[in-house]
Amino acid sequence: QVQLVESGGGSVQPGGSLRLSCAASGSIASIYAMGWYRQVQGKQRKLVAAITDSGHTNYIDSVKGRFTISRDNAKNTVYLQMDSLKPEDTAVYYCTQSVLLTDHRYLEVWGQGTLVTVSS
Repeated sequence: QVQLVESGGGSVQPGGSLRLSCAASGSIASIYAMGWYRQVQGKQRKLVAAITDSGHTNYIDSVKGRFTISRDNAKNTVYLQMDSLKPEDTAVYYCTQSVLLTDHRYLEVWGQGTLVTVSS
C-alpha cells in the first residue's frame, strides 16, 4: 500500500508564508497527478492547486500569484509554497496523489491533513 505524510502546517500572521510537504511511501511504480485541497469546518473540501506528472499546474483564482505547487519525483513529494497568506486561507490542508502501485493497481491516496491558521 501507499502512505502519505504531510508536514509544514502551523500558525502565521497575515502576510506570512508557510510551506507544506507531502511525501509518499510504499509500493509505488509511478505517481501521476498530485494536488492540495483545503477544508474549512462545516464546508466541503475544495481543490486549491494541482500538478500533473509533466509539471503542468493549475490553481483556484483566490490563490493565484500567492501559492506555488511543485513536486520532486525522486522523493515522491509534492509541496505547496504559500505566500502572502490571508485569514481566509485558514483551513485544514490535505494532499492527494494518484499512484500506480507495483502490482499495477491504481489508487487515489490522501494525506492526514495539516492545519493552517492565519491570524493576527
